[in-house]
Amino acid sequence: MKSNISACRPLRLAHVVALAACLLFGSSTALAQFGCKLTAGGSQVRHIIYIQFDNVHFTRDNPNVPSDLEQMPHLLNFLESYGTLHTNHHTPLISHTANDILTSLTGVYPDRHGVPIANSFRYFNPDGTTNPGVSFAYWTDPIFDSSLPPAQTDTTFNMLSEKGLNAPAPWVPYTRAGCDVGSVATANTILENITVDVAKVFGPTSPQQQEVISTPALATADFVGIGVHCALGSPVCSEANGGEADLLPDEPKGYVGYSALFGHKYVGSVISPSGPLTDLNGNVIQDPNGNIGFPGFDGMSAAVSLSYVAAMQEKGIPVTLAYISDAHDAHPSGPAYGPGQAGFVAALAAYDDAFNKFFTRLDSDGINRTNTLFVITADENDHFVGGPPSPADCDGINVPCTYAQIGEINTNLTGLLATQQGVKTPFTVHSDDAPAIYITSNPGRKDSSTRFFERAVGNLTAVNPITGNTDALTAFMADPVELKLLHMVTDDPARTPTFVLFGDSNYFFFTGAQNCSSPCVTENPSFAWNHGDVQSDIVTTWLGVVGPGVQGKGVDADTWSDHTDIRPTMLVLADLQDDYLHDGRALVEDLDTDVLPPGLSNEPAFLALSAVYKQINAPVGQLGLDSLVISTRALKSNDKGDKTYNTLEQQLAKFTSRRNSLAGKIRHLLENAEFKKKPLDDATVNDLISQANSLLTDVHNLATE
Repeated sequence: MKSNISACRPLRLAHVVALAACLLFGSSTALAQFGCKLTAGGSQVRHIIYIQFDNVHFTRDNPNVPSDLEQMPHLLNFLESYGTLHTNHHTPLISHTANDILTSLTGVYPDRHGVPIANSFRYFNPDGTTNPGVSFAYWTDPIFDSSLPPAQTDTTFNMLSEKGLNAPAPWVPYTRAGCDVGSVATANTILENITVDVAKVFGPTSPQQQEVISTPALATADFVGIGVHCALGSPVCSEANGGEADLLPDEPKGYVGYSALFGHKYVGSVISPSGPLTDLNGNVIQDPNGNIGFPGFDGMSAAVSLSYVAAMQEKGIPVTLAYISDAHDAHPSGPAYGPGQAGFVAALAAYDDAFNKFFTRLDSDGINRTNTLFVITADENDHFVGGPPSPADCDGINVPCTYAQIGEINTNLTGLLATQQGVKTPFTVHSDDAPAIYITSNPGRKDSSTRFFERAVGNLTAVNPITGNTDALTAFMADPVELKLLHMVTDDPARTPTFVLFGDSNYFFFTGAQNCSSPCVTENPSFAWNHGDVQSDIVTTWLGVVGPGVQGKGVDADTWSDHTDIRPTMLVLADLQDDYLHDGRALVEDLDTDVLPPGLSNEPAFLALSAVYKQINAPVGQLGLDSLVISTRALKSNDKGDKTYNTLEQQLAKFTSRRNSLAGKIRHLLENAEFKKKPLDDATVNDLISQANSLLTDVHNLATE
């Protein structure tokens, strides 16, 4: 490591320890890592690199066309050769980018982090009308009405814990351990907008807010999407570098005196002091208008995101979180590509080239799998909507695929209800293939108008413009009783919809005209990849882990895991703790025995208890999927006095109560083993497993009656 005394900035008294490190070791990398100790048993983890793709698939969407990861061999080979690649990995519900990333970062389901519906959502006003809310918002933002900025209608925190407080932030254990945390377009850990975020962080009369008013596009490039949360006393977030107070009002055990950099304008000068930051191909990173800085969330290709990560790591920011946008759309304005289509293949080739350059560059810096924990996953899979490719045997690599029909099926839910069912009740939706439906005036779930509306939705059909078949549009339905079981109800009842329709995954539902003077069902070539729904090809994704303490198992298709398991696994390897209990569990079967905490000495018991715990608690585990069958039967039922509905809903509520009690006991035991050095007792474990299996049997029997 070369000495670089000039890289050490003049520091205040609070930075004396860091200054000593700089004088001893020279470079800014040594400076940051001197106070940052991440350990996995006896071998030291010096860096953590967390990357989450937007919709990149391990499985093939067309059996003839190599999957997304197969077309990125530098990444796939890295994960399979040096670590463990989980391919039986799952999302929460709803299966959408914001919810999935936030669940991955926190290790808790959306009922405990506050974003249960999707990338944006609606919420009820006191008068029963609805307003749009935005899931993508900085961690401490309240919900804001995106149609009337910056008016506040519901002032509860967007990131809302089960206690009604601002949810604990994911960077806190790292910064408390002395580690700076860089964030590259990762949901809600950076400023997400200039509507409210800039004024809140920098002040309503600040020069930054004046820039928002005068040149909003430049302000977005300067302040949105990129950030660093710093350890106490870190020079990275000094006042001279543009550091601002990192305020977390409800953080357990407090969070006072910490600072952060918000925006490329400030982060860029730290990680690329000699000139504008370039992507891995040497292109200056800029937005579509030519403003140097954050290129927009759709502009976060692998070459761009990984360049930010590499530059941060090289400048001594040892923990980085990054988002990479999808490769199946031509960004920023489309169109959508089908599997094996030339544009899609080219995009994946570019992503593969970026990972090759990324791993090579990091290795030359001494940042590699011997000292770095790599955690790489995708937010969700998605379902391709389109006709067959031409030619039929195209593989995309040697023979490009083309599509005469491509695009999700846009479905006017208002028009179909009026023309097919005679229902003209006012309502709004969060448009989606799994739309959350809000009936105006917010009638109760047992109200006759609600029940009539639900039955009508359950009976909707449409002629598929791709196949010509008549499709039933409802796969499943869930009202607040079932949504609670699925961890989709927050502490803020205003966010709870009347019910959620999990639709046919080829269809995308919205509200429109009642008369359907234009077709109620049309193919939309701008979008061809549906997600949000509960079908297996959407909720099953992948997770790769490489680094010190991680076994080189290659593909693990057997272990059932979901996004909540990522957080505790990372913290076990880093020997850190959160100030709350996770909904997930550490994937200890993929870790070396010499890095396991003492509480995991009874590993067989831990694994057996973990396996049944996931099936009763995960939204798309066995209990969740069986309960959706029961819920759908209840909401579609139409007998005298709603007897079937009431009976089934009462049973679902009892199942939820049993599950919550049992899952709570198991969660405490798992966390105690992972983080409190308390081994599991075989007798206790066996009793809990027996109770869990009994619950699963009872729910399954009712679902299959």
